[in-house]
Amino acid sequence: MTSTAPRARRLRWSALPGLLQAAPARVVVLVGIGVSLLGGLVVFKPLASLVLLGIYVSLSAIASGLVELVSRHPGSVWWRRALATAWIAGGILILVWLGRSIELLPVALAVLLVVAGLASVGDALSPRALSARILALVWGVAQIVFGVLSLSWPDVTLLAVAVLFGVRTIIFGIELIVTGIRGLIEKRRQARTADASPPARSKRVTVWMALGRYALAMLLVVTMVTGWQLNDWLADGAPVVDSFYDPPSDVPDGHGRLIREGDYSGRAPEAGGVRRILYTTEDASGDAAVASAMVIQPTELGTGPHPVVIWNHGTTGIAQGCAPSLSDGTATKWAIPALEEMLARGWVVVAPDYSGQGAAGNFPYLIGLGEARSALDAVLAAGELSDLTLSPSTISAGHSQGGHAALWTTQIAAEYTPGITVVGTAAFAPAADPLDLAERLTSENAGALLTIMMSWVLVPYAETYPEISLSRYVATGARSIVREMSQRCLSEPGLMVSALTALGLSEDSPVRTRDLTVGAFGRRLAENVPTGPWESPMFFAWGSQDDVIPPAAQRTFTDALCEEGELVRTREVSDRGHQDILQPGSDALQPFMRWADAAMTSTPAQIELATPYSLVGCLP
Repeated sequence: MTSTAPRARRLRWSALPGLLQAAPARVVVLVGIGVSLLGGLVVFKPLASLVLLGIYVSLSAIASGLVELVSRHPGSVWWRRALATAWIAGGILILVWLGRSIELLPVALAVLLVVAGLASVGDALSPRALSARILALVWGVAQIVFGVLSLSWPDVTLLAVAVLFGVRTIIFGIELIVTGIRGLIEKRRQARTADASPPARSKRVTVWMALGRYALAMLLVVTMVTGWQLNDWLADGAPVVDSFYDPPSDVPDGHGRLIREGDYSGRAPEAGGVRRILYTTEDASGDAAVASAMVIQPTELGTGPHPVVIWNHGTTGIAQGCAPSLSDGTATKWAIPALEEMLARGWVVVAPDYSGQGAAGNFPYLIGLGEARSALDAVLAAGELSDLTLSPSTISAGHSQGGHAALWTTQIAAEYTPGITVVGTAAFAPAADPLDLAERLTSENAGALLTIMMSWVLVPYAETYPEISLSRYVATGARSIVREMSQRCLSEPGLMVSALTALGLSEDSPVRTRDLTVGAFGRRLAENVPTGPWESPMFFAWGSQDDVIPPAAQRTFTDALCEEGELVRTREVSDRGHQDILQPGSDALQPFMRWADAAMTSTPAQIELATPYSLVGCLP
């Protein structure tokens, strides 16, 4: 009995080692080499080997269930049979629907962790040493806890499980190789007989093994508590969309109609007040939608009418909770350049979230019509506020993605909102040419930043354009990861999860970048390049150290505008990057305000004659 019990336990917990026990030593060595190579493939190419991981998980679940069913256990073990049946059923489902189950693999792994945890908790009730029972109990609870946590972070769970599985597989393969080599040596020396009994275990060894189990149990407890606290911290940092953004069942007909106004809970500028509005608009496809915006007005409002500056925000993410009107500091001079100066002039700043942020809907990331309609309709809706009279004179401004939106806003304003007169367009570090930007970014290997950025472009384009499918551009195992990345905002701590996941995938090409600038996707990117004509002054500023949108791309775009005869001023600010071009102290702000003053006060005739701060021609 002493020689068969350990073997039975090994067979129960790992089917493959049990099957290899009777195999020739040479076969064991060969299997070990193959298993080690498989583990290495998973570690270095986790996405490419997810099919193997899916097959392994399914077969392991089936084998474990079958071994559990044929194993003998003392007493009543009906719950073991039920768990074994669940293992077998889960393994079969994963294997049958492998293509779909790869995307659902994080959920499947989470469920299997919970099932395995329940089995370990059941083992704690069996008659064994106290240290072994405590370890089984803690290990079971740990698996259940990590199974629950993994449902909150399926992208990193999938990657972590794949890599950990790969490491475990490498170790297992090495153990098989060592076992096989030992078997060959023992066979040659014939140093061990078939009926040899294992040596008796000393009391000291027993004590040390018990202490080791207690130490491992304590480590598991610490890991569980740390993981749960980290999860709470990451979850608490995610923005919460409140009921203000839920539209009523009946909304006004037409676009640009005010649905409601409400307070803004974030910080207000020194010289102004802030409120939120909810209004009707149209999405990129022309369908009715609802959007939100902030309206920032001078504290000393005066009589009006008040000139308007539309501030189109830069990239914050593409999820509903990434709306700037949900954040604390997005109505201050640290987020909107020269805000205090604009309020001091009596101007009103309207800052749209775009549809799909704040209010539910499809977010138009670098999709010009959707961005521009949200912006222009925000101004129309703000004009319906009872205490606010707006002038038709409007400057369309924005940063990064918002620079792209600002250009499109000016381009469609005359046709979409004839009552709004765009007197100038200001773009700070704009993503003006999405196709050119995609070509520049994809000319290199897809790093962590590119993987996240591409997820923010791919998902909205796939949701907006029926001919674009994620399956065409994203590896099978990465689709769930890309979708999870698209649900995180730049301002929340959970973005670190996306960054770590993207970094882990950077060598595995999750996004087929070579395909992004050709075919349907390339055509849609080109379609969303603003082409004008704008027929009003333009101001461009960017930093010489911009590592998001290359300065060379800005020069190419503005040079083309100059050749087309547009009224362009440019400002390249030395030692400034993509974001800090907006910050107080930037050398772009005073030139911007002089340009804006001229644009707001000049008539077309004055522009032709040149104002004190000339708007004519292409000037640095």
